[in-house]
Amino acid sequence: MYLKSIEVQGFKSFANKIVFEFHNGITGIVGPNGSGKSNVADAVRWVLGEQRIKQLRGASMQDVIFSGTELRKPQGFAYVAITLDNSDHQLAIDYDEVTVSRRIYRSGESEYRINGSACRLKDVNELFYDTGIGKEGYSIIGQGQIDKT
Repeated sequence: MYLKSIEVQGFKSFANKIVFEFHNGITGIVGPNGSGKSNVADAVRWVLGEQRIKQLRGASMQDVIFSGTELRKPQGFAYVAITLDNSDHQLAIDYDEVTVSRRIYRSGESEYRINGSACRLKDVNELFYDTGIGKEGYSIIGQGQIDKT
């Protein structure tokens, strides 16, 4: 199993839809300061069900929604989807490719989906049981967490 892609729209600094595509063996995301590297890590943690906004470097859950700039209007929602190659069937689901997505609206409504079907946060958590992947996973190290023990 490996991460194939991350799709982000309206999440933090990513106003436009952007898709990060990965190939087996990717080890990191690099870029200059302010380019959104930490926001990518936050997006993965968020789509996996993070509920503690402080872990996402915000004050309220609406802070993950793109708030606009002088030249751009604020977005009405934030959306993140991760797609995993599951050809080894490490995830207990009968698909070779699994997409988990989360969307939140300014109204506070939110939704989770697995392969396009609406689900609960509990279903997302159960999908990743015993895989080492999750919002608390060792594979997601957010900004300011490298020196925490």
